[in-house]
Amino acid sequence: MALTARDLMETDVETVAPDDEVSEVLGRLARADFNGFPVVDDAGAVVGIVTQHDLVHLFQTEERTLWLPIGLPPFTQTLTYAIDVSWDDLDLGIDLAKNANRPISEVMTADVVTITPDTDLDTILDLLADDERDINRLPVVGSEETDDGRLVGIVARQDVLRAIRDGRRESKR
Repeated sequence: MALTARDLMETDVETVAPDDEVSEVLGRLARADFNGFPVVDDAGAVVGIVTQHDLVHLFQTEERTLWLPIGLPPFTQTLTYAIDVSWDDLDLGIDLAKNANRPISEVMTADVVTITPDTDLDTILDLLADDERDINRLPVVGSEETDDGRLVGIVARQDVLRAIRDGRRESKR
């Protein structure tokens, strides 16, 4: 039996809305066991994806590394990131304040690769191993006939690895 996204996907998916603020999403990521959220509109359609990399990139400049706990107001949780910052231009606090209220729609990746529940394992592996993109999770959208393209699940890289591991263990028995 060939595995499909339907066999691998998690159906209880945490999402954010396009108008959610950067500070709110950073706080949610601090509490999450993963590093990104699908961005869905009011109808449940995937309009983007936002990751820790997208958010931390807002605060990066070029010259030196500063280890920064993100948990200062207005953030409610603490995450520690290495951020490149110029010691001559230490305006990171200003950057934090400036970006905290920005909507996620301004920082998300809008060109999202999605799959359907019937996408086969080989296609999923090809997408996750793509040299051009660094994809860690694939939103699963329903067919337009049945679900109007709404988010129905997500397949993370770990889900695929677990399925392959479990399949190999089964075949050894």
